[in-house]
Amino acid sequence: MSNWNSDTERYLQLASSPTQQHAFRDGPRITRLETLIPHDVMPGLMLLRLHTDAGIVDGEPVVGHGETYYIPSAAAAVIHDFFAPRLLGSSATAIESHWRFLYERMTAFGGTGAELRALSAVDLALWDISGQILKRPVWKLLGGPVRDAIPVYNSCGGPFYGRSNRQTPTASGWPGHGDPGHPGPLEDNWASMNRPEELAEELINLGYSGMKLWSFDNVYRRQGGAALRPADLREGLAPFERIREHVGDRIDLMLDGHGFFAHAAAVQIAEAIRPLQPAWLEDVLKPDSVSAMALFRSRVQVPVAVSEMLVTADSYRCALDQGAADFVMIDPTWVGGISATRRIAELAQLYSIPTLMHDCTGPLTLMAGVAVAASNSGVARQETVRAHLQTLYPLLIDDEVRINSGQLPLPSRPGLGVRLLPELFNTDHPGYRCSALH
Repeated sequence: MSNWNSDTERYLQLASSPTQQHAFRDGPRITRLETLIPHDVMPGLMLLRLHTDAGIVDGEPVVGHGETYYIPSAAAAVIHDFFAPRLLGSSATAIESHWRFLYERMTAFGGTGAELRALSAVDLALWDISGQILKRPVWKLLGGPVRDAIPVYNSCGGPFYGRSNRQTPTASGWPGHGDPGHPGPLEDNWASMNRPEELAEELINLGYSGMKLWSFDNVYRRQGGAALRPADLREGLAPFERIREHVGDRIDLMLDGHGFFAHAAAVQIAEAIRPLQPAWLEDVLKPDSVSAMALFRSRVQVPVAVSEMLVTADSYRCALDQGAADFVMIDPTWVGGISATRRIAELAQLYSIPTLMHDCTGPLTLMAGVAVAASNSGVARQETVRAHLQTLYPLLIDDEVRINSGQLPLPSRPGLGVRLLPELFNTDHPGYRCSALH
């Protein structure tokens, strides 16, 4: 455990400027930062708790909860080694002050990887704290509601996508490289390729209005994404064709290409899938260049979603300026938290481009997307993975996330609406780390 107590005033002096003093010192203080990498549950996830001296509100201590995903040890190190001097002893409600200060410091050195993910987790936790202190859900603090419930779709991952496994229990895997799955309950990735008609019918009966398939992943795994043969196109399109033949247009279909394919192959996919009327194609093209994304969209006649892979606000601005997107997709725990997500979503509204919220990782990413979707009328849909909702999230949070007739009700609990399970933050866990004032 790091102890900042003896040096608190020095750190406060270094971390704040004269124009930030009031916001920096006002209100309840942050007293402790705890991170946990739950290797035994989801090894790519980094969980965060920000403790405060705000006391007890509605029978609970005021503790902010956040998360991010991918290279979690690096994100945790950023929080303890870089962010802690700014946060410890400072105001727990100075959300924008902390966001701007940390963002400006890290981007001065090109920090838009682990640093931006770490900032995302901190930002979620700060909004969670403010919601708890004010006894309001975060979406009310953001100006909502603009709707009574959030429309969701099911992304066809399985219960073990991103989860730990016996062979490599601490390996986080590669985002977007889901395994093909196996027959069994909630194995939607396997079912989407092997019995897509039955899966579509099942989802329709549960009230889902959309499902997203990863049907070209196997093609990429087998031969890469540089070129496609007619047989490859037939393989990737087959589930879409079978679903359309069985259920017609009773459910919207989307394709996630996970950024695997070069331009020519992506155009082939878009042209081949057009008669099946997908709601959108997402990240079919490699995400290296916004200009290439714009060229791709200009050449195809299906809606294009771009992209949780962008992460910086200026990348989204460039995509919008260059006409690269029919939808923008945002992951709140990659772009800089709720603060950045709301700004990007509002920017997209200026271009009359709807926003989609990404979540194929952890429960707080989902709840952050819900907070923005509940307060921004430009958000069209929230991604969910029903396998995660039913098997993974109960291992991480203290309340159930329920989908009712394809809609996610607005949470009424103050803050983000759920809390990370306190027993996860076991000081003996190898993924635990703490920095504190005392």
